[in-house]
Amino acid sequence: MRELTRAEEQVMQVLWKIKKGFVKDILEHFDNPKPAYNTVSTIVRILQDKGFVSHKAYGRTHEYYPLISKDEYSKIHLSNFIGNYFSNSFGKMVSFFAREKKISVKEMEEIMKIMEKEMKKQKEIK
Repeated sequence: MRELTRAEEQVMQVLWKIKKGFVKDILEHFDNPKPAYNTVSTIVRILQDKGFVSHKAYGRTHEYYPLISKDEYSKIHLSNFIGNYFSNSFGKMVSFFAREKKISVKEMEEIMKIMEKEMKKQKEIK
């Protein structure tokens, strides 16, 4: 799956939120100054060409909807990010943010609790 550009991701974030909509509906969710109608229309068509979005036609008007869920994209995007920047090591990523003081002690404790729960689940499966 191809990665999204920043503009494409902004449009997808709106579509994931509203589930489906016309270009005018997507535009309503942008802060001022809003992008031009034609710009959003072009981005939506690019997303359609990439396989992220499809549409239902009502004459010359199209209602767009996502083909890929936010969770699905997040998993792939995060895996690529960890692979490209942290040698496929979640531990290296967490360590990096901890060293850079981007993770508070409270957040580290929460991560540890999540990891302990997940380890317990995986041990029960075996």
